[in-house]
Amino acid sequence: MCGIVGYVGPQSALDVVVAGLKRLEYRGYDSAGVAVLADGGLAAAKKAGKLVNLEKELGDRPLPTGTTGIGHTRWATHGAPTDANAHPHLDNAGRVAVVHNGIIENFAVLRAELEERGHTLASETDTEVVAHLLAEEFSVTADLAEAMRLVCGRLEGAFTLVAVHADAPDVVVGARRNSPLVVGVGDGEAFLASDVAAFIAHTRSAIELGQDQVVELRRDRVTVTGFDGRPADVRTFHVDWDVSAAEKGGYDYFMLKEIAEQPKAVADTLLGRIDAAGSLCLDELRISAAELREVDKVVIVACGTAFHAGLIAKYAIEHWTRIPCEVELASEFRYRDPILDPRTLVVAISQSGETMDTLMALRHAREQGSKVLAICNTNGSTIPRESDAVLYTHAGPEVAVASTKAFLTQLVACYLVALYLGQVRGTKWGDEVGAVIRDLSKISHEVERVLRTMEPVRELARTLAGKNTVLFLGRHVGYPVALEGALKLKELAYMHAEGFAAGELKHGPIALIEEDLPVVVVVPSPRGRSVLHDKIVSNIQEIRARGARTIVIAEEGDEAVVPYADHLIRIPVTPTLLQPLVATVPLQVFACELATARGNEVDQPRNLAKSVTVE
Repeated sequence: MCGIVGYVGPQSALDVVVAGLKRLEYRGYDSAGVAVLADGGLAAAKKAGKLVNLEKELGDRPLPTGTTGIGHTRWATHGAPTDANAHPHLDNAGRVAVVHNGIIENFAVLRAELEERGHTLASETDTEVVAHLLAEEFSVTADLAEAMRLVCGRLEGAFTLVAVHADAPDVVVGARRNSPLVVGVGDGEAFLASDVAAFIAHTRSAIELGQDQVVELRRDRVTVTGFDGRPADVRTFHVDWDVSAAEKGGYDYFMLKEIAEQPKAVADTLLGRIDAAGSLCLDELRISAAELREVDKVVIVACGTAFHAGLIAKYAIEHWTRIPCEVELASEFRYRDPILDPRTLVVAISQSGETMDTLMALRHAREQGSKVLAICNTNGSTIPRESDAVLYTHAGPEVAVASTKAFLTQLVACYLVALYLGQVRGTKWGDEVGAVIRDLSKISHEVERVLRTMEPVRELARTLAGKNTVLFLGRHVGYPVALEGALKLKELAYMHAEGFAAGELKHGPIALIEEDLPVVVVVPSPRGRSVLHDKIVSNIQEIRARGARTIVIAEEGDEAVVPYADHLIRIPVTPTLLQPLVATVPLQVFACELATARGNEVDQPRNLAKSVTVE
C-alpha cells in the first residue's frame, strides 16, 4: 500500500525522494510527506491528497537543501487522511522523523505510556508513537540503528519503519517486519524503498531485507542486523528491467501500456522452461521430485485477481495430474482450520510477493508441515523467500492497480506448475508436456491478434458508459474469466458487476435480468466439450428472451452463437484449458475504456492500492 523512500548521498535528497514517491504513486495513497536533514536540523512538509499538493506546499515554503531525507505516501489506517496524520511524524523536539507502512497493534498502550511521561502526540496515527520512542532511546544510545532495534522490540504488528535524526547526519535507518523494504546500492549513495521502482533511475543493484531486520544506510556502506543486533546475512540481486519499463512509453495510462505488453510478458514467462533433455524445469525448486510424488492434495491460496488465476489452475492441475485441488481466498484460509499435512502442496500466488493475507496463509501452511510453492512477479519479495520453491513470472513492473499482464503470466505459471507436477508424477508423458508447451508458445501471437481487433470493444464500452450494472457469465474455465471481467469493471468503472457460473442462472441470478441489461458471456469452444457449449448457448437464449443485451465472446468459427449475440467478440481458437489467456484480454480493454468514458482515474482507482500489505 503506502510508499516509502529514503536516501543518503551527494544529490539533493528532496529531489530524489519526491521523484521516488512519484514512481510509487501506483501503490495507492491519500497523503504524502517528506523530511530532510540540513544545517544541523530537520525540516519536514506533508499534505493530504495527491503529490501535487505536497509539491505546491514545497513551492510555497521550500525546505532547506540537504543530502539525507525520507518520504512517504500514506494509505490511511489509523486516523483520517489529513495533514496532521500524514507522514513523516516527528518527536516533540523536532529532531526525529519517521515514516511507516503497516499497523502497530499495541500503539494505544504505547501512546498511553508516552503521554504519562509527558509526551504530546499531535496525530491520530499509530506511527507517531515510534518517533517519540526513538527520541527516548536515541537520547540514551546516541545510535539511531540501536535505538531502532530497541524500539522494534516493543512493537507488535506488521511494519516497515524508516527514520532519520538531526543528530545523526548522513544516516538513514530502516526496519522490517511483515512489510516490504528493499535497499538500493549506488556509487557513493544508498536508497531505501518499499519498491525498487523508487530508485531504478539511479541503480539496479539491490539488497533483500529479511524478516525482523534493521538496516543502517550511509553513503559508503550498508549495515544489516537482526532485531537482536547480530549481523544478518543478506542477498543482493540485480533488477532486470530499467527505468523505461516503469514509464508510460507514450500511452495515456499505464494500464493501456501493460495490456499491450501482454504478448511479450507471456513469451518471457515461458523462456528457458525446457532443459537440454526436453524436460520442463522451474526456477528455484527446493522440493524434491520424491516429495512431489507423495503429494495427495494441492491447495492454492491467493487474493483478488490472483485468486481467479488459481481457480483456472484448478482445472489444469486436476486434469493433468489427477490430484485433487482446492482454491482458497488467502484472507479466509487460516481462520477456518484447513486440513493440511506434509503431503499437501500449497501454491501461493501474489504479483507483489508482499500480499499480507497470502503471506500469513503461507506461514500457516508451513507450520502444518506443508510444502509451499510461490508464483510471483517480484524478485526478492517476502513470499518467494519464505517458500520452498518459486516460479517467477516475468511480466516486468506492473504499475496500474488493476492487474492485467500479471494475471496472464500467473496463468502461464500455473499451467507450468500443473505440467511439472504431471511430468514428475508420470501422469503426463514428455511428448504430452511438449505439446502443451508448444500450444502455450503460440498464445503470445494469439494475444497480439486479439489486441489488434479491439476497436469495436472500445466503441461498445463507450456506448455503455451510462449503465449502472453489467453481468458476466461463463462455464468451465470461462467462469473464472467472468469473475475477473466483473472485478475489472468494479475496480475501474465503479459499476455494479457480478460474475456467475452460467449454469447457476436458474438458481437465482436470472431474477436480475431486465430490459437492455448488458450481459457478457464467455463461450467455451464447441470442440471437445460440446455439451457445455450447447448449454451456454441455451443460457444466452434465456437471458436474451428476457431483454438482456448480450455481449458474446466466442472463438472464431463458432456460428451457433451468432443469432443470439447483440455484440460478438471473436477470439482465436485455442485449447480449452488455455482459452482464458485470450478470452480475458477483451474484458481488460472493455473495463479500461468504460472507465475512461466515465471520467475515472484508470491507473489509480479510488480506495484501492496495488499491494495490500496489511490484513
